[in-house]
This record gives sequence, structure tokens and C-alpha cells, in this order.
Amino acid sequence: MRKYLLVFTALLTACAAPEKESPGTKPAYFDLKGYFNKEAATLKAKQPLVNKRVLVDDKAEEKQVKVSDWQKELSVFIDADINKAAWAGEFSSKNTPSGITYTSNSDKVPVKAVQVLKANGVVKGIIITIHNSNYLYSSSDTLSYYPDSLYKIRKRQEIKLMSPKRYEITGRF
Repeated sequence: MRKYLLVFTALLTACAAPEKESPGTKPAYFDLKGYFNKEAATLKAKQPLVNKRVLVDDKAEEKQVKVSDWQKELSVFIDADINKAAWAGEFSSKNTPSGITYTSNSDKVPVKAVQVLKANGVVKGIIITIHNSNYLYSSSDTLSYYPDSLYKIRKRQEIKLMSPKRYEITGRF
């Protein structure tokens, strides 16, 4: 019986999911996920009031709000992480005097560009371009983030047999 238990345990261990990268492993590209997780923690601690403007097509609404969950508020930026294992090698990078730009022409990668604006090694802004499309649907998103200042999410959505929609959310803090 012990023999079977030992074999079963060995097989179970061999079939276990592979371990994720260790926390000390440096990402291949700019660490969007890590950066925005830190920003969310900083903003949670500061608790700034946010002047939020929502525009749907041509109708706008503005409110001053206190964001209780910055992780959720910045989730669209976190989800644009370009260091996903499935996307390894799909981006090319170009250094410029104002920062670094990552681009991908791959159909399997919706994130098409990430521009990290820096001054003296400090991030001054991040601009992310995302495109999704299939037979029935296409969308283009531009995400902009400027630390201690604002974030903006612009989306244009086209669904067959429907009018195109345009959304824009701007948060100033």
C-alpha cells in the first residue's frame, strides 16, 4: 500500500502546474503590472479627491469622487501587462530621449503599443494602445496615465449593425 501511495504522490507532484516566475525575476519589458500596483497603493494611502468626467458619445457627466478601490480603478492599466508568458518575444522596443516605446504587430496580442515617458529615470507618463477585433466587433482603446495628475481611458467601439460608440473617462487628482 505504501508503494502505491508513494507512486501516486510522485505522479501527482510531477503533474502539478509549473511554478510562476520567482518574485526576483526581472520582467522582459517595462513592468506595467508592478508599476500600477504601486501607484494604486500610493493613491490608496493619499486618498485624493478625483474630478471624474465620463463622456459617452457626446453626453458628458462630471463628479468629484473619492475612489475607495484604486486597484479596481486602475485595473484596465494593470490588465495591459505586456510581460505575459504567452506574449514573450512579441514586442520590440525603441529607446528615445523621452523614454521607451514597446510595439507589437502580432494578431494574438491586443496591446499594440506601450509608451513609457521618463525624465531623469522617473516615469512621467504611460500611454497604452489596445486594439481588439473579430468578425462582429472592433474596439480601439488609448489609456493614458500621468502620476499625481490624471488618468484617461478612451475607447471607440464598433459592433456590426449598430452605431459606433465612443467612451472617455478622465480622472484628475
